[in-house]
Formats: sequence, C-alpha cells, structure tokens
Amino acid sequence: MLSAVEGRVIGALLEKERTVPDQYPLSMQALLSACNQSTNREPLMTLTAEDVTSAITSLKAQHLARIVHPTHGRGVTKYRQVLDETMELDLPQAAVLSVLLLRGPQTAAELRSRSERLYPFEEQGQVDDALRALGDRELVRLLDRQPGQSSQRWQQLVADEPEVVASARAVVSPAAERIAVLEETVAALAARVDALEAVLADLMS
Repeated sequence: MLSAVEGRVIGALLEKERTVPDQYPLSMQALLSACNQSTNREPLMTLTAEDVTSAITSLKAQHLARIVHPTHGRGVTKYRQVLDETMELDLPQAAVLSVLLLRGPQTAAELRSRSERLYPFEEQGQVDDALRALGDRELVRLLDRQPGQSSQRWQQLVADEPEVVASARAVVSPAAERIAVLEETVAALAARVDALEAVLADLMS
C-alpha cells in the first residue's frame, strides 16, 4: 500500500492528466501546487518539494510514475503517472480512484458529481459499475454506514488515508470552486513559464 503522500501525488497526477492535458506531464512546481490545493482536497496538505520528490522516487520504483527528463538544453524535468497502465484501469475507474485518493471516502453519488471533469458519467449506473470493478480487485471497499450518514461511503485501498483534522466535511461553495479553477490556471501558467525558460536557455546556450 502506498503512503498518504504517495497517494496524494498519484491522485493529483491522475486528476491533472484529465483536467489540464495541455500542461501535462507536470513540472515539480505544478505538481506541488496540485498536491497542496486548498479546494477539492480532503484533508488539506502542505507538502514540500522534498516530500513530492521522495514520493515520485518511490512511485517510479513501483512502476506507478515516470520521470520525463528534458530532451535538450536546460529544460524542466516533468512527472507523469502510469498507475492506470500498470493496474490496467479504464477511464471511468481511473477517474473514480483519483477522486477517492484526493478527497477520501465518498458516496457513489458524490463520486459521480466530483468526477465530472475527469470523466463524464452519463448515469449513476456507470459509477456503480466502475466501483464494482475496482472492488472486485480490492482497490476500493464499501464502508459500513455511520450514524448520521444517509448513504454508505466508498474508500480507496491503494494508499493510506491521511488523517482528517476536521470532524465534518466542508461544503464546497461557488467561491471555493472558483478558487480551484484559479489554482489550476496558476499551475498551467507555471508550466508555461517553465517551458519558456527552457526555450530561452537553449537560445542562450
């Protein structure tokens, strides 16, 4: 089983591959920003570049991530996930697993709503099919319904669950959603700056 930090890193890579494909694979700066987002993450983390580098090294050794070295000049090293290839996950399964890694245990209905940008599930039954397939491989499990909960929640079994500091789940407001979009925009701009710096380095060499 992966560590909580490795789970956050691989979950972020799975997510950004679908939501910002033009900036994928991710530079270290963009990956660090994705891991430490203040929205669409539960619990929040404050990882350092050293934390992420260590996680990537471990994930690479487990054939779950790859390091994309620059092919010329002093370009920026980037990172991509291959968990979906190694575990032979289809797009719906990868989307569901990514959201579970990034946001902890959730109901099937929550997973459908929160996976929208990663995979457009047309009906709830498609989410249920993905969960059953993952469950058959012991990558997720259905938790017992807790007091006060209207539905059972699904939990991923790929990585350790980070400790949740808050006792209740925060409701994502429209403002928080806008912040998430802005954070992704910043990550995309950071990736573009990295690319421009690499081009400039080549011109000056």
